[in-house]
Amino acid sequence: MSERAAPFYCPYCGDEDLRPNEEGHGAWECGACNRAFTLSFLGLLARGFHRTGDAQRPDHSEGGRA
Repeated sequence: MSERAAPFYCPYCGDEDLRPNEEGHGAWECGACNRAFTLSFLGLLARGFHRTGDAQRPDHSEGGRA
């Protein structure tokens, strides 16, 4: 079984000086900005992800197309 992927950069300062934190699974600390944070996977979206204004986005209005 493989390990989970590590983050490439700090979500706060963008630096790459990251180390696993002692708090447990998914916890990281940044040596540049001295912040600790956790990463976790929440789950899959039921209908998938659609960007606002996406041309392939389904139309859910009452009359069909606007």
